[in-house]
Amino acid sequence: MRFGVLGPLAVWSADGEPVKVPEVKVRALLADLLVHAGHPVSADRLIEDLWGDRPPANAPGALRVKVSQLRRAVGGLVAYRAPGYVLQVEPSFVDAGLFETLIGRAQRASGPQERAALLREALGLWRGDAYAEFADEPFAVAAVARLGEQRLAALEELAEARLGLGEHVLLAAELASLVAEHPLRERLRAAHVRALYLAGRQSEALAGYEELRRRLSEELGLDPGPELAALHQAILRQDPSLGPVARPRTNLPAPLTSLVGRDGAVAEVRSLLGAGRLLTLTGPGGVGKTRLALAAASGRSGGDVWLVELAALRPRAAEIEVAEAIAAVLGLRDDTAGPGAPVERISGALAGRETLLVLDNCEHVVEQVAVLAGRLLQAVPGLRILATSQESLRIEGEALWSVPPLTREAAVELFAARSGVEPDADVAEICARLDGLPLALELAASRMRALTPRQLADRLDDRFRLLASGLRGAPARQRTLRAMIDWSWELLTGPERVVLRRLAAHADGSTLEAAEEVSADPGVDVLDVLARLVDRSLVVRVRAPGAEPRYRLLESVSAYCLERLDEAGELDGVRLRHAAYYTALAERAEPYLRGHGQRDALALLDAESANLRAALETAVRLARPGEAVRLVNAMAWYWVLRGRLGEGQRALEAALSVPGAAGSGAAQARVWRAGLRLLAGRLQPPDHEVFEAIEGRSARARARWFIGYAMFGYDDLSASGALIEQALETFQELGDKWGTGAALNVLARYAAIRGDLAALRRDGERGLALFRELGDLWGELRAAENLGTLAEITGDYERAAAMRAEGLRMAEELGLWSSVSDALSRLGRIALLTGDHARADDYHERARRLAVEQSNRPAEEFAELGLALAARRQGRLDEAERRLRAWLEWVRDVAGEPGAALILAELGFAAEQRGDAAAALELQLEGLRAARKVGDPRATALALEGLAGARALGGRHEEAALLLGRAAALRAAAGAPLPAGERGDVDRITAAVRAVLGQEALEAALVRGAESEPERLDPSLV
Repeated sequence: MRFGVLGPLAVWSADGEPVKVPEVKVRALLADLLVHAGHPVSADRLIEDLWGDRPPANAPGALRVKVSQLRRAVGGLVAYRAPGYVLQVEPSFVDAGLFETLIGRAQRASGPQERAALLREALGLWRGDAYAEFADEPFAVAAVARLGEQRLAALEELAEARLGLGEHVLLAAELASLVAEHPLRERLRAAHVRALYLAGRQSEALAGYEELRRRLSEELGLDPGPELAALHQAILRQDPSLGPVARPRTNLPAPLTSLVGRDGAVAEVRSLLGAGRLLTLTGPGGVGKTRLALAAASGRSGGDVWLVELAALRPRAAEIEVAEAIAAVLGLRDDTAGPGAPVERISGALAGRETLLVLDNCEHVVEQVAVLAGRLLQAVPGLRILATSQESLRIEGEALWSVPPLTREAAVELFAARSGVEPDADVAEICARLDGLPLALELAASRMRALTPRQLADRLDDRFRLLASGLRGAPARQRTLRAMIDWSWELLTGPERVVLRRLAAHADGSTLEAAEEVSADPGVDVLDVLARLVDRSLVVRVRAPGAEPRYRLLESVSAYCLERLDEAGELDGVRLRHAAYYTALAERAEPYLRGHGQRDALALLDAESANLRAALETAVRLARPGEAVRLVNAMAWYWVLRGRLGEGQRALEAALSVPGAAGSGAAQARVWRAGLRLLAGRLQPPDHEVFEAIEGRSARARARWFIGYAMFGYDDLSASGALIEQALETFQELGDKWGTGAALNVLARYAAIRGDLAALRRDGERGLALFRELGDLWGELRAAENLGTLAEITGDYERAAAMRAEGLRMAEELGLWSSVSDALSRLGRIALLTGDHARADDYHERARRLAVEQSNRPAEEFAELGLALAARRQGRLDEAERRLRAWLEWVRDVAGEPGAALILAELGFAAEQRGDAAAALELQLEGLRAARKVGDPRATALALEGLAGARALGGRHEEAALLLGRAAALRAAAGAPLPAGERGDVDRITAAVRAVLGQEALEAALVRGAESEPERLDPSLV
């Protein structure tokens, strides 16, 4: 019977079969007896070792039970010998004893080869840490430490023996992890340093010595011993007594041009090569796999590096042909017959050396390379393989690194370096359209001798003819852009070609469902084929966080596949299938744009925007009016939510231009078109007959609501209000909660304009409740805007700011950027009213920039007005007047009197602050006429306050006081006394009047003014 302690405790019978020793305490008893190696252990000691300070009630009896159980497992080897027990076994029958015996023999060996053999045999007995189960038990700690030290010493002796046998290349690699685990062992470090030096890695050897010196100094306050110091000096002298230094061999070509934009990639590839033995660089043709592999391989220190170019082999060549290509590069003679002969010769030639094989262009022989690479890696421990292929080898131990196209900055740098032109917007466009593929950029750069960047960019739609001039000296497959993609196409099966060319119908990629629908073909498993195309780097699988994976083609591959699709006679048919799929997708998503699924529906349509545009183009080009109208009607509310008013108008125009576009769907599209024009600032409401052409009461009501909503803010409020009231009546009859809430939101805005605060509160709160019930964030946002306006009017700035901030959050959450601009401006207004001018300017400027980016003129005007308000309150009158006058005529044309009233009042206040009484009076009178037309008592009060300032400036202080009194009465009657944040102008004018009239006369005049009509106070107001 044999026992094992160099690892988990083990027992084997005489014929080598495992013997089970059950129960932890019994195994601990056996381990304790083995630790004492044939010497008796007292019962008291065994009890303490097994149970510590918590022995059982009858400890001696319990020990006898455990001994009995152990005897049943190992027979009579356990004997009682007073005062305890002993395990009667020869040391050679315990692996620890055999280990020590072999170590002793190795120390007496006559030469390094015998010593190495004995040490390898001794170390081969180890199956893990000594006494692994019980290493922390007090009875085993000393034995574990002793055996561990003996093991390390044996490893150091073996390393020294192998150095004598010339195995320094392999040893340099193998000792690295051991040195990292035991960084302060000088003998081990000396073996590693010497192995590194002899392997040709002198800088690493010196760095290893320096690391040990630093550690000893910092951690122990010591210097390296004399032997290691002498080795260090010998390495510095390159002393011949150390032995011959290995000189790496290589056939890597010297690069003719610099590698641009790949510094980080080279470092990462080298790191992966150091961590593993097989690395495959994957990626589409022309992405630069070979150049990256050569750069990473050329920087390796130590060991041989051989480049094996496999592109010349025929597709699916036999494994022996791949092996012969490697043997030829290594310079091996073909003098042995048999199918396995080349592999055996390669293994023999590489044995005992550290070697990197760069297997370039494996995609057409990938199965054969996989088999051969697996065999070589198993046979040659010092071998590493760096492969380049459009697909992985898919064998055990393979690490993959997908080579990405160049970043935009790196692509521009490469193009500029190769072409000699200065980078500009045209160069950036070329690089983007060529997908950052280095080969395509090199080909395009060679055209710069005859074309300007703009001319080249304009011709990229015909890129295969444009980039047909080859690069001399390049492999045939890399001489033109078409040849590069032809190389990949020819390797595909029939089903793979069908799926790949049909994927080109998609714009900006597709989901799996879309790919299966549009690329479907009888007998073809699209999912399986798609997975293979991803493996072959012809299809790129991308996934944004939280989004469904998408499958994309690079633009050049897509252009190539469209040509193949046309050649197959499938172009129009596949595009119609594509259009039908995305039209149905838009129609499925449209209902979810109103309610709980709003966020997901917006994200879906965002992701598919390019495909939806392509679907519409197909429907228009192939004259499919039904599909075109269905698609734009399904997308229209999305365009409104996203603020894509220009895109929506163009799409609706295109759909309505298709011959045969008629009926209810066309009428609905005309309503959408008119509404988008209104929202964009063009006052062109549709004829009322168009509503009657729409089928269904609900659809007609929503059409009326949309036009009424879009007309809000224009001069004729009655036309908008009538449509909203009519729509609301139908919505309530049909129980349409969304329509009801949407109508109430608009009515609340009307109430704010009229100064009807009770209606503003009532309709705003009802609208908010309905939209919260429906889970429609857009509706909640609009309702919150109304209630925030109410809080602002009543001076509850804290609540107003909270509601504005919540509106901004909802707008940003949904990506409603036009609403984000409005929300920022509204927060700017609150900051202005609370006196935080810096924050107000920041909010308004951010809102203005966003509105300009979105081409949203109403939102831009709203933000500019806020900047003007802040400028006047800070005394920057020139800036305020410039901003206000720039928008006055636009506001008059678009919004009419409601918008003009505020701008005129602000211009009047600015004139008054300048001291120009005549201009102030003229502007405030004009503003008063606009305010009266609107019917908003608050706007009228503001104009009267402005007139008071003009009269006071002209010396008519009594009239000024009367006007201030009347303005205050109007505000009080509307339930909206002037809040503190808006009292700046009134307080300034009141102070000027008080200084002339005195407090008592002022108060009397305010009372009289409150009780009189303005015309009786100032005849010029008639």
